[in-house]
Amino acid sequence: MGKLTVGALRAVLVVVLAGTVFVQASMVWALATDPEDGSLPLTPLRVITMLGMVSAQVVMVCVWRLVTMVRRGTVFSHAAFRYVDGVIGAIVAAALLWFAVTIVNAPGQREDPGVTVIMGGVGVAILGVALIVLVLRMLLAQAVARDVEAARMQAELDEVI
Repeated sequence: MGKLTVGALRAVLVVVLAGTVFVQASMVWALATDPEDGSLPLTPLRVITMLGMVSAQVVMVCVWRLVTMVRRGTVFSHAAFRYVDGVIGAIVAAALLWFAVTIVNAPGQREDPGVTVIMGGVGVAILGVALIVLVLRMLLAQAVARDVEAARMQAELDEVI
């Protein structure tokens, strides 16, 4: 990974992290000052939004750590699994939060239940992203196993020589 790519990715992560912190602060402010006055229950949606931002922040921190490992050349190690597992867990949490939004929103969609079905489909798609990252984790596991095997074979070759 080049320095320009790493720098650009880190800049994006910082901007998105700042944005999520701003949204969380706005939601806390709204919870503290705005009364419930609409037909849609805003308090549960605000709480779900704050939790969703936490899941996004977990992903950003884990990606930051993985990028650091890539720059150091240590990503093909068992330590990387902790961060990949964090990404998978945060994506699953985001999907569950999306399903919660769908449930909160469903009573208002009685005349047009298609919206609820589409929202449920989006939740399934988010779970699909978690499955894709799980497959990538399996590829990382294979790469780590091959790296360990290559190191073992190199050690044996060094003994022979």
